[in-house]
Amino acid sequence: MTLQGPPLLLRTLLQTNGRVRSQGGPWLKMNRKQKRIALILLLVAFIILWIQKYGPNIFRGVQIVPYTGFKNDNEPSQNSITPIKHTEHLMVSAFIDHRFSKAIRVISIIRRDKLQDLYCSYCVESFCRTVDAEVIIHSDHFGFSFGATDVLCQGPNTEAATKVALTATVPNLSGELYQFQDVNFLPIRNTVEKNTFKYKFTVCISSLFGAYNNVLQFVQTLEMYKLLGVEHVVIYNTSCGPDLKKLLQKYQEEGFLEIVPWPIDQFLTPSPGWNAREFSGELHYYGQLVTLNECIYRHMYQSRYVLLNDIDEIIMPYQHRNLPSLMQSLQLMDDSVGVFLIQNPIFPYTQFEDTGTFKRPQWEDIPGVNIMEHIYREPDRMFVFNPRKMIINPRKVVQTSVHYTLINLANVYKVPFELCHIVHVRVPLQGSLSKQQLIVDNRVWDFNQTLVQNVDRALRRSGFLK
Repeated sequence: MTLQGPPLLLRTLLQTNGRVRSQGGPWLKMNRKQKRIALILLLVAFIILWIQKYGPNIFRGVQIVPYTGFKNDNEPSQNSITPIKHTEHLMVSAFIDHRFSKAIRVISIIRRDKLQDLYCSYCVESFCRTVDAEVIIHSDHFGFSFGATDVLCQGPNTEAATKVALTATVPNLSGELYQFQDVNFLPIRNTVEKNTFKYKFTVCISSLFGAYNNVLQFVQTLEMYKLLGVEHVVIYNTSCGPDLKKLLQKYQEEGFLEIVPWPIDQFLTPSPGWNAREFSGELHYYGQLVTLNECIYRHMYQSRYVLLNDIDEIIMPYQHRNLPSLMQSLQLMDDSVGVFLIQNPIFPYTQFEDTGTFKRPQWEDIPGVNIMEHIYREPDRMFVFNPRKMIINPRKVVQTSVHYTLINLANVYKVPFELCHIVHVRVPLQGSLSKQQLIVDNRVWDFNQTLVQNVDRALRRSGFLK
């Protein structure tokens, strides 16, 4: 609140300055109690005026100062990972969260054993404000020293902010202006809340790393998803093999694939595994938890649904022709559901179908696995945790892990196996089982004619076939 001027009694006292005693002004007409009240009001007015003038430089969290706007130093970073200076922590991306008082949510990577006070400096046009940051480390970190974290920035007018920085100290003052040269800013996304979406279905694939070069399975997966109604795929790429890199570039040029650079190995020692007791490293599985959460917020107002699965997994409807018809049916059953859990059985790539129908000579020199040859599924194991993957409404999820959400704003539904499950061709989990003990599951063959044509077209476009 801005004080427009001294209260009436104070103005009266000021106006009679030098004439009170000689002219018998209001002061002489007051009794002792009234004089005491007047002095208290005078003191309160002085304190209010003093706070308005000097408080912003003293009381952390309420300062508003002009942003100096040095272009070379203060433009928001376009990198996917940005250090928080003078800390071991990292920022990833920032979003307006319209569900929580339009707070600014900064997806971050925080070292759990070196917590410290953090501050948000966010800017609206030419003015910036610094407030206390609320640091929320996700409960799933699997024992690694760094964990996926939400940093919330709450304050006046956050919905109009265009950039934000996380700092370990309140920025220094120089006269009346902040000096932001030692601060990294991030651009703020999701500034507009939308009810219509560019995509109906987006697939988020996290943490591509190493020399992964499984070209054939990847192109089959992407073309299968196209047939199922997916319009957009996002992949977080640390590294991959040379052939897969060429394929990724072609899908990116087409506009179907969005590649987010993910150079996490330049900042930390990421783990190739999921559990700190079994795998070395500082961060779970090349930051998989971070990228999954980032992808949700990145597409919160771009996609009606988001699928969270790995590069070798296809979420496959079994009683509907595609994903739109499946989800329409599920939402008609219960529109309060925002998280759909999909069972994830294994199709071992060590077992081949006997007829050789899809052992195509054109694909023999393409690196990778031909999923159409592997139609045998491992049976479900009782009393063993069978992890699921998810289809979510991103606006109903606050935090997620890999196989379940951590915080959500809607009901969760376990989709029946016979309605939908994942086709996941990989190394077997029950390697001792013979082919006769496995279950025939050739759902991908229902798409064989169109799928084979589209895979060949994609391979030719990428230079793998003539």
